[in-house]
Amino acid sequence: MSVANFIPSVWEARLIEKFHARSVAKAITVPPTKIEGNKIIYNVVSDIAVKDYAGSVTFDELTTPKREIPMDQQKYWAFKVGDVDKAQAAGELIDPHVREAGAVLQETTDKFILGLYESAHADNKLGTQEAPIEVDKTNIYDTIVDINKKLDKKRVPRSGRFITINADILGMLEKDDRFTRNYTVLENGILDGAKINGSQLVLSEDVDTTSEVVKVIANHNTAIGYGEQLQETEALRLESDFADGVRGLAVYGGQVLRPEGVAVGFLKIKTTP
Repeated sequence: MSVANFIPSVWEARLIEKFHARSVAKAITVPPTKIEGNKIIYNVVSDIAVKDYAGSVTFDELTTPKREIPMDQQKYWAFKVGDVDKAQAAGELIDPHVREAGAVLQETTDKFILGLYESAHADNKLGTQEAPIEVDKTNIYDTIVDINKKLDKKRVPRSGRFITINADILGMLEKDDRFTRNYTVLENGILDGAKINGSQLVLSEDVDTTSEVVKVIANHNTAIGYGEQLQETEALRLESDFADGVRGLAVYGGQVLRPEGVAVGFLKIKTTP
């Protein structure tokens, strides 16, 4: 690759393709209605009143209020390819670095979105950071059922639900006979073929594990809004080095749109004596 034949649009397309394929955030959230500048726009569905019929009908005025979420998260990447490296490279240099940039961007945005569990409705929290629920292979399945039940109590539709877990939780589930062994882990973390009480399981190592308290997050996809875009991607000849540089800036943002549609379990894995 050289600055002369660098085409930003091609590079951006490759990066976005790799990022979207891996992104848990994209899988478990609802895409925006549109993006205006640095804002993600959602149209909110109006409440519909059900009335007693007494011979006449009154029509409610429908409104679609606009919800705006700022894309206030900014991340950049930059790397250089030295002239000597280019001359000695046996293969293409750009694609491996595109994959790496996409992977790091995915991990960063997934941590951001999965960190929004703090905005879950107060009724939808099982345990706390200070007093987590102790789990092992004997009760992890039932504990996840209890987390999912929090959404049931808030009348959240079952279709479109996700439960995000990490490998430690999955390992315990696999020791429970009620859990399926016939699943496939897709690139974006979806455990294809693995559901608990109708909720799709998702595997991610980007869930919060502060102080060894593992978060298990259940949500309906419409409960969390998320959007991202690449602002700039460019190549340049570095004046102070014998190398070409590539740099890019990504912006993104997200918020919980429906707190009742998010539930979280604060779990601590029991230690074996």
